[in-house]
Amino acid sequence: MKPEHPDHLMNRANRPTFAELERHDAFVERHIGPSADDQRQMLAVLGFDNRDALIDAVIPPSIRRRDSLPLGEFTAPRSEAEALARLRELACQNEVFRSYIGQGYYGTHTPAVILRNVLENPAWYTAYTPYQPEISQGRLEALLNFQQMVIDLTGLDTANASLLDEGTAAAEAMTLLQRVGKPRSNVFYVADDVLPQTIEVVRTRAQPVDIDVRVGPAAAAAQAGAFGVLLQYPGVNGDVRDYRDLAAAIHEAGAHVVAAADLLALTLLTPPGEWGADVAVGTSQRFGVPLAFGGPHAAYLAVRDAFKRQMPGRLVGVTIDAQGKPALRLALQTREQHIRREKATSNVCTAQALLAIMASMYAVYHGPRGLRQIAERVHRTAAILAAGVRQLGYALANDTFFDTLTIESGTRTEALHEAARARRINLRRIDNARVGVSVDETTTRSDLADLLALFAETASEAPALAGVQPGTVHTQSGAPTLDIDALDASVEDTLPGALLRRSAYLTHPVFNRHHSETEMLRYLRRLADKDLALDRAMIPLGSCTMKLNATSEMLPVTWPEFAQIHPFAPASQTVGYRKMIEQLEQMLVACTGYAAVSLQPNAGSQGEYAGLLIIHAYHASRGEGHRNVCLIPASAHGTNPASAQMAGMQVVVVACDAQGNVDVEDLKTKAARHADKLAAIMITYPSTHGVFEQNVREICEIVHAHGGQVYVDGANMNAMVGLTAPGQFGGDVSHLNLHKTFCIPHGGGGPGVGPVAVAAHLARFLPNQRSVGYVREDAATPAGNPDGIGAVSSAPYGSAAILPISWMYIAMMGACGLKSATETAILNANYIAKRLAPHYPVLYSGAGGLVAHECILDLRPIKDASGVTVEDIAKRLIDYGFHAPTMSFPVPGTLMIEPTESESKAELDRFIDAMITIRDEIRAVEQGRADRDDNPLKHAPHTAAVIGADTWPHAYGREQAAYPIPSLAASKYWPPVGRADNAYGDRNLFCSCVPVSDYA
Repeated sequence: MKPEHPDHLMNRANRPTFAELERHDAFVERHIGPSADDQRQMLAVLGFDNRDALIDAVIPPSIRRRDSLPLGEFTAPRSEAEALARLRELACQNEVFRSYIGQGYYGTHTPAVILRNVLENPAWYTAYTPYQPEISQGRLEALLNFQQMVIDLTGLDTANASLLDEGTAAAEAMTLLQRVGKPRSNVFYVADDVLPQTIEVVRTRAQPVDIDVRVGPAAAAAQAGAFGVLLQYPGVNGDVRDYRDLAAAIHEAGAHVVAAADLLALTLLTPPGEWGADVAVGTSQRFGVPLAFGGPHAAYLAVRDAFKRQMPGRLVGVTIDAQGKPALRLALQTREQHIRREKATSNVCTAQALLAIMASMYAVYHGPRGLRQIAERVHRTAAILAAGVRQLGYALANDTFFDTLTIESGTRTEALHEAARARRINLRRIDNARVGVSVDETTTRSDLADLLALFAETASEAPALAGVQPGTVHTQSGAPTLDIDALDASVEDTLPGALLRRSAYLTHPVFNRHHSETEMLRYLRRLADKDLALDRAMIPLGSCTMKLNATSEMLPVTWPEFAQIHPFAPASQTVGYRKMIEQLEQMLVACTGYAAVSLQPNAGSQGEYAGLLIIHAYHASRGEGHRNVCLIPASAHGTNPASAQMAGMQVVVVACDAQGNVDVEDLKTKAARHADKLAAIMITYPSTHGVFEQNVREICEIVHAHGGQVYVDGANMNAMVGLTAPGQFGGDVSHLNLHKTFCIPHGGGGPGVGPVAVAAHLARFLPNQRSVGYVREDAATPAGNPDGIGAVSSAPYGSAAILPISWMYIAMMGACGLKSATETAILNANYIAKRLAPHYPVLYSGAGGLVAHECILDLRPIKDASGVTVEDIAKRLIDYGFHAPTMSFPVPGTLMIEPTESESKAELDRFIDAMITIRDEIRAVEQGRADRDDNPLKHAPHTAAVIGADTWPHAYGREQAAYPIPSLAASKYWPPVGRADNAYGDRNLFCSCVPVSDYA
């Protein structure tokens, strides 16, 4: 035998073990952008030998977490394949029944072209809210289509670009009417056939602002002395009522009408705007968005023209660009919380953009004729079922219906439910004598036959079947079966003739041009190509945490075991879902240091709101319900004061010092002044100024000493995971943004998840949803949670279907990986700050001139010296292929940069080079080498049409305008429009689809 070479023996001795080769931690390197070598180079620039030394210098030692994250079975990371396999085990514990429960949630077919090219396409789901319109024209057009769809179907004048869910939309409509009506009454009347979950969310929202919600028959609404009335159209039990006379009477009484309307039904029924509704709300879920165990789904809100400037949520409007061409933008932003703070129309920040885009594309793909055919088939299915069950001896409680039947089942009710379970069918449990059946787009002939057989099985001994009915056949066993075609020939549509829709809808060419898959595919591609998302470049938005949304994290979202389950399905069918949710809650408990977490809030704004309601409930339980003062630092995000106002609290602003920290002396003064009424302080940590404040423990102690609770805004949790924890340094409650720290994508403005995390003494106040039988139970409240606040979302677990994204992220990262991600986010931010500091002043920093996970560049001196504004720099970055950092927040005239841990050193350097080159362009203006008004910054961004025009009116060259750095020659993003004219758009408000002729 040939002897082994000594080098081979040495290599064998040093070879990795099999366990090391398994690479359970492989995903950590996939998620974190800079390599180990890159990080050593970046640390050298900062003057540190290693990452630990940097973190020791950044994090105050008094709050530094020294233990490993207690993640239990998820402490060690899993590979992508291992995590998917473990999650699949949980998913398989769910049972996907055919659900005919209805109650606002319906089966639907997501067209494959939309599933693949929108929901599963990173060009759509990794985009940010379109605050920079020039790089967002594709998703703005899709959202404008959504608005036009809602306007047409509801018959109202203006619609917003989505809200969180139907219950939230109804609650927003209630407060809108209170604002516009200047009512003498505080009563809001809700018809008793409104969806139960909507009623609960409305009650939750009403209580803190002293609105008296009264529920009763719709017919009594005009006599209720209310400022507003909420009607369901059709009602929860299926009734289709003509509300014309009632709406007129309500108006005569000085009140306004909100209609919660089914969009698919509105293709056949008279729209609410034509029978007197002032506002319409609802969900677009059944327009191609899966059931998803309750969410995420895009709600809508539409209003009469007089109310448009009081609308909550985002509104896409039409304006012109610098060349006078049509351009889209977010309109009337002065209504929103980031500007108006506690005077805003709502605290809504994240909406449901991605789901609204899906719903709008469903309408684009099917068009008006296709939608009507779907609605007619759904209604015909219900009519055949109604005829069949009548023949089987059952009576219907509703003579009119679109898709929902309420069947008088009497003593056979429980037997029906048992027989349904045997057939893997869910019926709606109304009470002991009635069942509900709601059919939908997915209900097939076979399903219909199965439903009829189910009712026949239970009715086979009923005396009403003694005579043979038309279309009835008896089997050898004696159980009747029904001939569907015979029933079809015999039934009449049951929609009231006076309510049949006669007005046209979806007449714009966009809804009539893309009905072949080829055309639809190309339309989606054209829109996506207009936009800049994470699949193209870094999005360095401060306070937004635009990190990697890994493909493995996204895959489970469309698994049928997660996507096709009704939110009110029996608990026995959702075992896996609830285990996954419980595990995710415990993961977040470990990350935050709190005792319990609720995942019900479906946006950060809702998590904030829930947290403040929990604080109020805690004070009230101690006989201190009068505590209503909320201290908020001047630097806080606008959502904080907006949420406090909605929670019935009085906002008192605490000053910040010259370094951007909370002014402790001012805090002491105001805490003492309001000690008898102090409810809470809302702080963001690290601060909104991008710094770990040294005195955060003292801040918490001051507020606790004066009887208040400490709310730590979790917007910047990406700088804390594994390094410090709000529940350990004095926080009582926080909300988190799973769409920031824990990798749920932003989707162009939603969806999001805003869990609320609480200390042990607040756990019993976490939200329930009693209207559908959900009372929270967990390790912190094992006996149930009777003291919990009311629902803040329409579904018990909010946007449940996207929770697997965060579960996957934590499972694949493990405790060490999460800590490494946080440390790298801090390293990346400090690297950018250090390299840009010679060119742009860094406004705030902590000890040693270091920042947390983001930094603020002060551009005000540049404006004074050159006339170049923060907007000019933001738009010029588009020419370099970048989304701008956050503009003028939290300080006007600044840019806030957050690179996250996912960006590589190469991408950070590309951004830094762009910013330095832009500074050279500014310097040319300062030195007189470039004109103050005619320079590349003032005319940015430059479109391909401008660059290729026959004439070039500028003193600088075309190449400098379009290709200011050599790397752009190989890969260039061209904005589809020039700089949008914001003022023009608000002066000439137009929020529906642009006539095609305007683009000529």
